[in-house]
Amino acid sequence: MKRWWTVLPFVAAMWFAVSAFEPVTRPATQPPDGARIYAATCQACHQASGLGLAPQFPPLAGSEWVTGSEERLVLIILHGIVGEIEVEGETFNGAMPTWGPTFKDEDLAAVATYVRGAFGNKAPPISVATVARVRAAHAGRKSPWTVAELQKALSGR
Repeated sequence: MKRWWTVLPFVAAMWFAVSAFEPVTRPATQPPDGARIYAATCQACHQASGLGLAPQFPPLAGSEWVTGSEERLVLIILHGIVGEIEVEGETFNGAMPTWGPTFKDEDLAAVATYVRGAFGNKAPPISVATVARVRAAHAGRKSPWTVAELQKALSGR
């Protein structure tokens, strides 16, 4: 039979280890996962590769529409876009649905940031503050953009 004092060092070491441990706390809600949002809402048209499906759904990989103006990308995701659009020298003619009513600002920033950094793209992230500002500035918009309308809105005319 072992004496109780022979296990004392083991008990002391365990007590010290447990008392020194600080549990990792997680926020009540995790930040949105842009890749997961993309897979659920964008991938059917733009594909897992980001290469799209001609002649309707343009590629996001290497697209100036994705890596260029943050405001332009946010407006397209918020309100959608219809009609002809030229991407990387190729003309596409389809319709992208509006995601504004579906996505919170955090979700939209997450998916926009994801596509700007995925598929070989290397554009900086889009902040939640940028999405909120753009959403507020165009809150009256109820229909998808055409390329001409979007260019006019962005030029301030």
